[in-house]
Amino acid sequence: MQENKLIIQINRPVPVVFAFTTNPKNTPLWINSIISEEVNEWPAKKGSIYRNQDKDGNCSEYVVREWEKNKMFIWDKKDSNYHVQYTFTSISKNTTSLEYYEWVDEGDIDDPFNQEILDKLKRILED
Repeated sequence: MQENKLIIQINRPVPVVFAFTTNPKNTPLWINSIISEEVNEWPAKKGSIYRNQDKDGNCSEYVVREWEKNKMFIWDKKDSNYHVQYTFTSISKNTTSLEYYEWVDEGDIDDPFNQEILDKLKRILED
């Protein structure tokens, strides 16, 4: 099992950070490798399916396994052992701690998230 955990503080309230990161229209704005993303229902919830396409034209599907609005969500890549959990914690009225945790049950993470991705999310939300 390989895992990767990143944490960043964003100077915005939890509901703002949660709403932005879960909205598929925003994903290409902060994850450079993704050119489009959609979800089969909005608002998303447990059981929703996110679909995205990367810059190489590869498409992936992710099923929401857990969804607690403004707290956390977990999704699993369909037909894979790759999982991601986002956890949102209020540090103060206007500051959120976002923990990004990804893992695979077997093997290695193909393209692990890095701090630059979360730094870009922070810049976008704080501007």
